Amino acid sequence: MAKLKVIRNMIDKNTGVVRYAGDVFEVNDANRIKELLDAKVVEEIKASGLRGKGGAGFPTGIKWESASQTPPGQKYVVCNADEGDPGAFMDRSILEGNPHSVLEAMAICGYAIGSDTGYIYIRAEYPLAIKRLKIAISQAEDSGLLGNNILGSNFNFKIELKYGAGAFVCGEETALINSIEGKRGEPRMKTYIPSKRGLWNSPTCLNNVETFANIPAIINNGASWFRKSGTEDSPGTKVFALGGKINNTGLVEVPMGTTLREIIYEIGGGIPNGRKFKAVQTGGPSGGCITSNNLDTPIDFKSLSSIVSMMGSGGMLVLDDSDCMVDICKFFLEFTVDESCGKCTPCRIGNKRLLELLTKITNGKATLKDLDNLKELATTIKNTSLCGLGKCAPNPILSTLNNFYDEYLSHVVDKKCPAGKCQSLLNYIITDACKGCTKCARVCPAKCITGKPKEKHEIDTKKCLKCGTCMSNCKFNAIIKV
Repeated sequence: MAKLKVIRNMIDKNTGVVRYAGDVFEVNDANRIKELLDAKVVEEIKASGLRGKGGAGFPTGIKWESASQTPPGQKYVVCNADEGDPGAFMDRSILEGNPHSVLEAMAICGYAIGSDTGYIYIRAEYPLAIKRLKIAISQAEDSGLLGNNILGSNFNFKIELKYGAGAFVCGEETALINSIEGKRGEPRMKTYIPSKRGLWNSPTCLNNVETFANIPAIINNGASWFRKSGTEDSPGTKVFALGGKINNTGLVEVPMGTTLREIIYEIGGGIPNGRKFKAVQTGGPSGGCITSNNLDTPIDFKSLSSIVSMMGSGGMLVLDDSDCMVDICKFFLEFTVDESCGKCTPCRIGNKRLLELLTKITNGKATLKDLDNLKELATTIKNTSLCGLGKCAPNPILSTLNNFYDEYLSHVVDKKCPAGKCQSLLNYIITDACKGCTKCARVCPAKCITGKPKEKHEIDTKKCLKCGTCMSNCKFNAIIKV
C-alpha cells in the first residue's frame, strides 16, 4: 500500500499544494484534489501499457478509465480467479503464494475508479488459495489496509469472496457477473460493457489475478520501469504453465516478445526421449496449434493472433511426433462441448456437430466432403457464437486444418493414423519375435489370438477390440501397432 501511505501525507497543510509523482498541483478544494489523484493513478496504469493477462489482452488502463469516468455512485471491482483451462495454475500460484498483491491492487483500483466494494470470484476447487485469501483479507483489515478510512485517507474498501462451481464459461466476464448475482452462469449480450453497466447494472472493473498482481509494482516503480521489459505493444512479462512433451514442466515467467523456441528448448529443456517436436498449443482449448515453422514467433498478443492462436490465460502444451493432431482437436472439443452453457445455438449445437465429425474422422468413417464441412462449420461457429468460449472453440480445428491437413487426409483417405493414436485405425500384429509364451492369448478379452505354445501366434484383426492388452503384456515386445 505504498502509494496510499503517500497520499495521506502529500498535502502541504500550510500551502495547500499537492505533490504527486513529481507533479505539483496548486489546489485547495479537497474534492478536486481527490479527482486529480484518481486520474494520476489511472494515467499511470494507462502509460504502463499493461494488458489483461486472462485472454483477450484488453488494455487495463482504458478499462479503469472507462469505469472512473462514470457518474459517482456504487461501483465494483471484481477479480476473476476462475482459472478453468486444463493444466493451467498461474492464478492459483499467485493466490497461494502472494495474495496480498491482489488485495492491494484491487484497493488501488477501487481508489482510482471510486469504488468501495470488491469481489474475488474463485473456483471452489482451490481450497488452499481460498484459505490463504481469507487469512490475507483478515490481516489487511487488522492492519487498516482494508475496511473503513484506510490509512486515515477517508477511503473505504472491502473485499468479499464469491465461490464458483467450476464452470469454464464463468471465466467469461458477463457470465462471471451473472454468477456473482446468483443467476445462471451464462454470458450476456454485449449491449453494455461492464465498465459502464456490469455487476447489478453498476460500473464494474473486472480483471484477472495475474493482471491485478502487476498493479502494485507499476504504482511503486512507475510505468517507464514496467515498459523496460516486453514489447512496445505488449509490455511486461507473462506467466505460462508449460506442460506436455517437455523435459522441464511447470510455471515460467518470461518477458513478452520471448520466442516459443526459447521457452521450449532453453527454459523447457527440449523434447524428452529423443522425440521430434511437432506442435505447441497455446491458449488452452481456445487456442491454436503452432508448428515448427513458427517457433521463432515472439509471444505477444498480435503475433499469436496472426498465426491463428492466442495468449489465453497462459496454458502451453507441447506435442511431439507421437501425438495425433486430429485426436488432440477431439480432446479439446470434448472439453468445450461439455463446458458450453448452451445459451447460443452455434456453440450448443454447432460444436457437437464438430465433435461428431472429428469422431467420424478418427474412426476412419469420414469422407473428403466431411473435411469440407468441418472447416465450413468451424468458421461459421467462430463468426456467430455469443461469447469467447464459442468463438474460440473452433481454433484448434482451424489451425490444425491449416498446418496438418495431410494428417487429416491420412485418416480420411488412407484410413491410417500416422501417429498411431486413433485406436479404430490401428491393427495389432505379432512379429517374428514371438516366443509362443501364450500370455497374450490368455489375457486377450476378445479371445482373438491363436497359436500353439512355443510357436508364433496370430491375431484375428476382425475380432480384435484394439484394446492394446496383448501389447502391454508381451514381455518380448513382439506385438506392434500398424
